[in-house]
Amino acid sequence: MRLIIHHIKELFGILDPEIRLLRGKEMGQVGSIKNAYLYVKDGLIAGFGQEGDSGYQLILQEETELKFVDAGQGLVLPAFCDAHTHLVYAASRELEYVDKINGLSYEEIAKRGGGILNSAKAMANASEEELFESAWHRLQEIASMGTAAVEIKSGYGLTTEAELKMLRVIRRLKENSPLLIKANFLGAHAVPPDYRGRQHEYVDLIINEMIPLVAAENLADFIDVFCDQGFFTVEDTDRILNAGMKFGLRAKIHANELARSGGIQVGVKYNAISVDHLEFTGEEEMELLSQSETMPLILPGAAFFLHMPYAPARQMIRYGLPVAMASDFNPGSSPSGNMQLILSMASILYRLTPEEGFNATTINGAYAMDVSHETGSISIGKRADFYITQPIPGLAYMPYYYGSNKVSKMFVKGKELSF
Repeated sequence: MRLIIHHIKELFGILDPEIRLLRGKEMGQVGSIKNAYLYVKDGLIAGFGQEGDSGYQLILQEETELKFVDAGQGLVLPAFCDAHTHLVYAASRELEYVDKINGLSYEEIAKRGGGILNSAKAMANASEEELFESAWHRLQEIASMGTAAVEIKSGYGLTTEAELKMLRVIRRLKENSPLLIKANFLGAHAVPPDYRGRQHEYVDLIINEMIPLVAAENLADFIDVFCDQGFFTVEDTDRILNAGMKFGLRAKIHANELARSGGIQVGVKYNAISVDHLEFTGEEEMELLSQSETMPLILPGAAFFLHMPYAPARQMIRYGLPVAMASDFNPGSSPSGNMQLILSMASILYRLTPEEGFNATTINGAYAMDVSHETGSISIGKRADFYITQPIPGLAYMPYYYGSNKVSKMFVKGKELSF
């Protein structure tokens, strides 16, 4: 199918196709064209420019079966890339939300068998069909708000059988959804109750049994570890990532959410595509990240929901680092996959400009899930993943007018989605 999106008030996110991420001062720049058109051919971006220019006229002359889509003077932006979610889960955890209101910490809830362990209990009793149906609904929800690429983790299984079940559900989502989905094996999300006091044995189970089976079925693109205070140690993480690397699984790390855990250091050591959370990050870690190919990935929803310190995003950008932001959509610490809200939080909580927040949730988010060569910007040859907004004044209105869905029409691989 060949489309012309026309009557665009302004087209944002224009980048050279070779650019994979933006860092430091680059994050404050967003390429745009006013009074624009966007040409889509066979699901890919094939052209763009100012409506009525010579390129536009040539397309009209050469193409006889064009479909025209009227943007109605809305903006057109590349779709969000949400590089950190846990959206396959069996049950919500609103009772723990009340515990948080009453003053219990994340670690205290976990020690009582809540948190991740609570989700693991529900996961054990859920069928693949139930998990697929609920996750499918969440995929539809996030797509309706502008997300076209999403990373989904396992980690609520904590047994070989249940972890494989989760990953098979993610594979089925990949096969049935037009969204670009990446799967992440997170067997090291928490230590199961049966292994308390024997954590090294659970790590052995992950290395010797889970990873080979995950690889044998080709169920994951990445491997992840919750490397933090009260969870998995640097030594545990090193062992798990080393084992995953042997099976071709690239690292992504939960790091420094609860303390300066050494998670960033071990992530960089294994060339992790991203290190995620980063509430406790200092200059030593920033210097290390500046010498690496690892993306600092911040999760505003979790810090907001848990009343945690905010990661030093502003300092990271001043240091010359790239920064990505994602939703951390999960039932316990960030029960929302709304990337428009994350874009607002980037400015409200982290003091990023609208341009910096935009780049953090598009091209840099794409890099953090290793798809920035496919999506995340308006670039010739990339997937036509974009949305048309309601008529709004400009880019700054996106984070400013928080709390409502500003997407009018959503396109994934050049096809309009219906909800």
